[in-house]
Amino acid sequence: MTTPATTTQHVSQANPVRDLPLHDLDGFTHRWVDADGIRLHAVEGGQPAGPAVVLLAGFPQTWQAWRKVMPRLADRFRVIAIDLPGQGHSERPERSYDTHTVAAHVHAAVKALGVPAYWLAAHDIGAWVAFSLALNHENQLHGVALLDAGIPGITLPETIPTDPARAWKTWHFAFHLVPDLPETLLTGRERDYVGWFLKTKALSPDAFDDADLDHYAAALAADGGLRASLAYYRDAAESARKNHRALNRQHLTVPILGISSSHGSIPDMAASISPWADHTTGTVVPDAGHFIPDEQPEAVAAAIADFIIGRD
Repeated sequence: MTTPATTTQHVSQANPVRDLPLHDLDGFTHRWVDADGIRLHAVEGGQPAGPAVVLLAGFPQTWQAWRKVMPRLADRFRVIAIDLPGQGHSERPERSYDTHTVAAHVHAAVKALGVPAYWLAAHDIGAWVAFSLALNHENQLHGVALLDAGIPGITLPETIPTDPARAWKTWHFAFHLVPDLPETLLTGRERDYVGWFLKTKALSPDAFDDADLDHYAAALAADGGLRASLAYYRDAAESARKNHRALNRQHLTVPILGISSSHGSIPDMAASISPWADHTTGTVVPDAGHFIPDEQPEAVAAAIADFIIGRD
């Protein structure tokens, strides 16, 4: 396959986070689009005429969580990784980080890129957004893959476990909800916090190198990134309320693929989603912790491709 050369749209007024270095991926292009009033950053490549696959990442990552998966999808699909509001090189609005509001921005970004209908794959907080997006826009979705995520009001536990063997996976939810304290403790120590997250929640601590830690820490530290990232947790109760209101009207009819991992947070994503969705299948990726796209990119790309090809 011949891939286009990497290009970057260097439009100073378009990039809201100018002090965060850009990282290119061979065959992919950086773009910024107006997404219902805020500017979102997207990285796009692959086959322009192929089925479109939109990728969303979670905390504490950016679009680069998918960097190992994207080239493996590019020979068949049009691949678009989007930084959520407040994430990476996207704009950091001051308020409204509930997942329905964010989902509307993401969907607007995809439309601005000229994509009328698409497949969606999302991890962690990205999966929170993807679930809400499916509730509101499933007529424009072919299918949704959700990776290892406790979704507010759906699969997210109501209480934090006190068993030390399990509490380390979810303790941060309560910490992130506390007003001001996380910012006080973490400002200037973003790399320490990111390093703990990535290395502790991955099955192998070697899944992330120093360059990965530097990038994600810089994204949190740059221009309100920490505040925006914490806002997803602080608005999680509103996300849950909106999810429940939507589910009172309808079940999801779009096909859902739940991707779990052998050592992740949610043992069976498909089973956790199935009470709210009519067409759910699942797979478990072996030898991976929470950060499945980083740890087992080949297996994740294969699962997404099989999901699309089996239903396209």
